[in-house]
Amino acid sequence: MNQASSSLATRRARAMGSAYRLFYDRPLIVESARGCHLIDPDGNEYLDLYNNVPHVGHCHPRVVQAIAEQAARLNTHTRYLNEGVVAFAERLTALFPEPLDTVMFCCSGTEANELALRIARVNTGGTGVIVTRNAYHGNSWAIAQASPEESMGEDRGDHVVTVPAPGPGVDFAGEVSGAIEQLAKTGHRPAALLLDMVFSSEGIRTPPAPGLVEAATVVREAGGVFIADEVQAGFGRLGRHLWGFQAHGVLPDLVTLGKPMGNGHPVAAMVTSPERIDRYSQNATYFNTFGGNPVSCAAANAMLDVLFEEELQERAERLGKRLRDGLAELARRHPCLGEVRGAGLFIGVDVESPRLAADLVAGLRERFALVGRTGAEGNVLKVRPPLAITDEDTAWFLERLEETLSAL
Repeated sequence: MNQASSSLATRRARAMGSAYRLFYDRPLIVESARGCHLIDPDGNEYLDLYNNVPHVGHCHPRVVQAIAEQAARLNTHTRYLNEGVVAFAERLTALFPEPLDTVMFCCSGTEANELALRIARVNTGGTGVIVTRNAYHGNSWAIAQASPEESMGEDRGDHVVTVPAPGPGVDFAGEVSGAIEQLAKTGHRPAALLLDMVFSSEGIRTPPAPGLVEAATVVREAGGVFIADEVQAGFGRLGRHLWGFQAHGVLPDLVTLGKPMGNGHPVAAMVTSPERIDRYSQNATYFNTFGGNPVSCAAANAMLDVLFEEELQERAERLGKRLRDGLAELARRHPCLGEVRGAGLFIGVDVESPRLAADLVAGLRERFALVGRTGAEGNVLKVRPPLAITDEDTAWFLERLEETLSAL
């Protein structure tokens, strides 16, 4: 760690405490960004193949301009009428199939998932939640209970039951049925089956996941609902399909959105049918001070403009295939790499050990390429760049990965 990194890391730990984590043994200081690149104080550019929040590219001028113009005009909450907020709500819900035509705004994916669970519980009368074994859905107390990946050392209530992620050799519908029986033993009826539509923390799954459609039917027959967590998979990242649930061939009862929705501005949403919200509103109202404010909605609306006008969903499909093909070719030449999975620009690559995966991530960082790790054992490379990535970026990354593999 150089002197600047060491000094800043020390100040950060003193001011912000020990619960935060940094990437890399030699932490990266970032000062600015554009497109698919993060830039350090010395002007070095790092190709960002990790951050899925700046969906259409870091600091996209259309989104920046929309935020600045709206912030200079008005920013308040949803207890006043505002044309921009309502128009964006109409535009967003038009992107979903019936009966998913009503949206409630939040600030984060955590809030969206929490709201979805509250509405699920009111509509079903159940309290039980079924998630996969290494799932991550957020960081509030209630959602951390349903996020085994991050709730280390925290007791999880018996209202949450985990199942293995769908995949080869897994009877996913049968596992969900068994989870419902387990909930019954502790006095819980199912409220919801909550699933990340790309199973990111489970090592990433290529849709359609076997047994998912049947599992949704099983939970509905038991009185629960199916919640599709699109916080990571949504808005065209998977290429051919705008939403992950479409790639899986299943229609959810509720959908949650976050991360890329505002291209870095904190905005999220929960989409469902008006009937479910009407049942919820019989005994409760909903208000979120910042959720759905005019600036957030302007950012999200501009993100959609860029996504569609620059045909980034099509780019995700095309360059995602190119990346997967290139990674598969590297795996043929380097036996330490295994299966390449995913869709669009959300890709996972099995590595023979967690240590080697960590070394690959670190080695790529030294070659100015940023990727992550995922999976229960941390042995899966996670590649999910902003959709602004180019053909040149893709080729350059594959060359850097080959260099790193050869060096190791």
